[in-house]
Amino acid sequence: MQTQVIVLNGGSSSGKSGIARCLQAVLPDPWLVLGVDTLVDAMPASMRAMDGGIEFAPDGEVVVGPAFRALEEAWIEGIAAMARAGARVVVDEVFLGGAMSQKRWQQALGGLRVLWVGVRCEGAVAAGREVARGDRTVGMAVSQAEAVHRGVVYDLEIDTTHAESMECARAIAGRAE
Repeated sequence: MQTQVIVLNGGSSSGKSGIARCLQAVLPDPWLVLGVDTLVDAMPASMRAMDGGIEFAPDGEVVVGPAFRALEEAWIEGIAAMARAGARVVVDEVFLGGAMSQKRWQQALGGLRVLWVGVRCEGAVAAGREVARGDRTVGMAVSQAEAVHRGVVYDLEIDTTHAESMECARAIAGRAE
């Protein structure tokens, strides 16, 4: 059975989105790319201002509450349903809860063939990318660089500190077939 879902987990500005786009170019079949940024963008702006939603603190910390978690759970189940219906999906994720975040995904993706990929990047390099992007809260990259990997088990780990997105995508594609 071929891989149905590729989960890319890494901190902010680690290179996941670039790798996901490159995967779409190198994988032989069409793959959808969905990620936590898509989820956050789809939420009403009020979710960023309410208790229990999602908060981006000035120091880069991301705090999520029960209202966010409820929508996230539905989102994860929806992605799993798409994969079960035949869509091949690259998930661009940030496991803020480390192993607990992976467990939520594992439960939803049960029975599917999943390739778990850790996307690592040195905090200082990710921080430089974060500033260059201009659309992230400064501090997220450093605070997430290691925390998102705590207790997470991967099939493959890549380091984007000095590697290009296409090189990383080719390594992942080689394991996804």
